[in-house]
Parts: sequence; C-alpha cells; structure tokens
Amino acid sequence: MAQNQPYRGRIAPSPTGLLHLGHARTFCIAYQRAIAANGTLLFRNEDLDPQRSTAAFVAAMVEDLRWLDITWQPPIITQSQRLPLYREALQQLLTAGHIYPCTCSRKDLAQMVAAPHEETDDEPVYSGRCRPVPNEPTSTTLHANTNYRFKVPNDEAIPFHDENLGPQSFTAGTHFGDFLVWRKDDIPSYQLACVVDDANMQITEVVRGADLLKSTARQILLQRALNLSTPHYFHAELMRDANGIRLAKRHDALGLRTLRESGLTPEEVRRKF
Repeated sequence: MAQNQPYRGRIAPSPTGLLHLGHARTFCIAYQRAIAANGTLLFRNEDLDPQRSTAAFVAAMVEDLRWLDITWQPPIITQSQRLPLYREALQQLLTAGHIYPCTCSRKDLAQMVAAPHEETDDEPVYSGRCRPVPNEPTSTTLHANTNYRFKVPNDEAIPFHDENLGPQSFTAGTHFGDFLVWRKDDIPSYQLACVVDDANMQITEVVRGADLLKSTARQILLQRALNLSTPHYFHAELMRDANGIRLAKRHDALGLRTLRESGLTPEEVRRKF
C-alpha cells in the first residue's frame, strides 16, 4: 500500500448522464477526506464510453460539482486523451504473459467496458474458452481489432483492507474470472484505465462506491502485474431510493440538476446524505 506520501485523492465521474445524489455523496466524501488529510483532490473525466459520453454531460457534472462547493486541483484529466498510456500498459501485460486475445461475442463483452456494479452488471465469471493452454507459446505482438483478457490466478485469495468497510477478500476464479482489459474497437476497459491513471496521477487513496469492491481485487492483480503500488481504498455505502433500489442515473427525481432546480441549496442536498 502507498505509505508516507502526501494525500492525493480523485473524483472520477463518467459523462454518461446527469449526476445523482449517490454520486454527490461519494464525491463529497472524497473531497472531505482530501481536506482532512491536508491533501490534493484531482478530477478525472472517465469518458471512455463513446456511445454515451457527451460534452454536455461533462459540462453538467463540472457545474453540479462546483455548485456543491467541491473543488479540485486543475486541470481536469480526460481519459480519452490518454490512450497511449493504456496501450503501453497493455503491451507490458502481453509481453509478460498476463493477457491473451479473446474471440468471444460482442454481447458477452458489452457489459465489460464501463465500471461494473455489483447489483446490475458485474462481469460474469468467464468460462475460460479463449484462455491459452499452460506453457503454450503465445505472441507478444499486439493485434488490432482484438479483445484482450487478463489471466487471473485461479483459487488465489486477493485480500485488502478497506478504510471504511474493513477487511475484504475475493477469490480469483470464484468471485471473478479472467476479465477484459482491452476491447477490439481500441478502447481500454474500466479496470485497466483506472489502474494506469491512478498510478500515473500518484493517487494514494481511492474513494468510490461499495459496488466496486470486487473491481478493487481485479485492479490489485493488474497493479501487481504492472509493478505498480496499490493505493488505499475507501468504499462508501451505496445510497438507495425509498424502495431500497441502489441509486442510478435513471433516478431523475434524485438527480443533482433536478434537486438544484427545485430550489434546494447545497447544504440542504448534503443533509440528504
């Protein structure tokens, strides 16, 4: 884990819709933890979903977060401008034998680009259909129009301590399988881009929702494979609506923009946390 370094946190919204109350709570926690540690908070625009990311949503999330009195150290870091960094990491993983090409269908891969969420679209455990036979020679040349998966160490427990939820552990091959790191339309997965950016930005603590606990185990494996340090993690409990359903961007009534337009102040919104 990162030790004895000045605190560097980040907020990392995706411009695929308007932010809701759950996002606001998580980002406020990240901001407050950075302030309490006399540290730095960075802003990462996770715009790697080309079908849903829009400039209008980028502008809206920046405006809404500023309205909440959340500040960060400029500039805003935009993932779609950082593809060479991700390709370099991909080549490193391939050269070391940690990934392999996958020819599974588009439907099988559709869920695996955006950040997964435990209750709705977490990656299913991969069947291993494309996994190479042990000791089989593999190419170290990256090929275009190819999906790549990370080969997890089956049956190995991946433990970590969460600063909010305490000790956690997930078993590779049981709780999650070989996961996508690159898609054939030349887009890195959430897992790879997140690991590369957190290391490049020298993040010492990641604050995000508890729906991403399993992703932390995946990312620890990537950090090991890329010889990167592992930051501390703080996973915030998820906010739910009156029916107990986890808040999502479809909850328009609890969108920050809707709450703002209803006349609520930032302080009144924070009291809803």
